[in-house]
Amino acid sequence: MTKSIWHNPDVDVAALNALQARTMAANLGIEVTGFTDATLTARMPVDHRTLQPHGRLHGGASVALAETLGSIAANLTLEPGISIAVGLEINANHVRPVKDGFVIATANAEALGRTTQIWSIRITDSADRLVCISRFTLAVIPATQA
Repeated sequence: MTKSIWHNPDVDVAALNALQARTMAANLGIEVTGFTDATLTARMPVDHRTLQPHGRLHGGASVALAETLGSIAANLTLEPGISIAVGLEINANHVRPVKDGFVIATANAEALGRTTQIWSIRITDSADRLVCISRFTLAVIPATQA
């Protein structure tokens, strides 16, 4: 049996989505959809909010999805009120265009250190074909610095 990486292993997906109200994530339609003991998953529509002028998923929207999901996941590993995780660096390789439907992102922890975390976020289309792969580094800081 795999040990959960989450501070509270009973992740409340509805509560996570409610926290995103009135944020960029909500404006882009990003929605957390599920989790395992070691991954967090979300989806984002490919529509007028996330397309570039050529009718394809905007690379910036993919990066916003990756950073949103990675930030949520990183903070779920930390004790609330004690530490928070904030983004330091993100990169993305855009592999395949998507013109409609949804893209699905899955965040996997690569390193959960005391002062930094590194996450890989894989974004796929509805046929599970790779659309974008992102690596996201976060700083873990005291919640009082927020």
